[in-house]
Parts: sequence; structure tokens; C-alpha cells
Amino acid sequence: MAKKLSFAPLGDKVLVKPEEKAGEKKLPSGIIIPESADKEKLIQGEVVAVGPGKLGSDGKRLAMEVKEGDTVLFKKPWDEPVKIDGEEHYVLAESDIALIKR
Repeated sequence: MAKKLSFAPLGDKVLVKPEEKAGEKKLPSGIIIPESADKEKLIQGEVVAVGPGKLGSDGKRLAMEVKEGDTVLFKKPWDEPVKIDGEEHYVLAESDIALIKR
């Protein structure tokens, strides 16, 4: 059973825990590649919480395509990750997710 988080996303927001920590990488040759060089790389992560969905123009909720436990790929957002319960997470709009593993 998943651990209950102290925060929950609103609307079409999705809380994703990245599988790899972004940051500087050092090649065997000693060259350091800064984090900014990986801005276009897709990051894999696990969806840990999903909002109820965006409101449509008719006032009804639009269904979310992702669910808790899904593995997704997304571009690193400009915002820094947030720490929730001591772990780094990204808060994304569902539209910011590029791919979902089926």
C-alpha cells in the first residue's frame, strides 16, 4: 500500500517522483557536464499523486489520463523540484508529460 502524502495535487496537476537525480555528470575523461546541458533530455519518473482533473467549459471535470503508479517521461521543468516528506518531486500539468509506459 502506498504511503499517504502530506500534500495532494489540484486540478490537472500530477506529482511525479523522478527516478534519477538530475545534476552534474562527470565523464571518465574528467569532463564535467553541467545540469543545464540535460534540459532537453526526458526524465523518467513515477506518478505518486494525481489531481481530480481540469474543469471543462461546461463545469464538468475532464478525466485524467495518468494514474498513481504509472511510469512517465517528461522534460525537466524550469522550476526546481519540491521536497515532500523528505523526497524530491516535480509538480507537472498533465500536458507536460510526454510519454506514458504501457
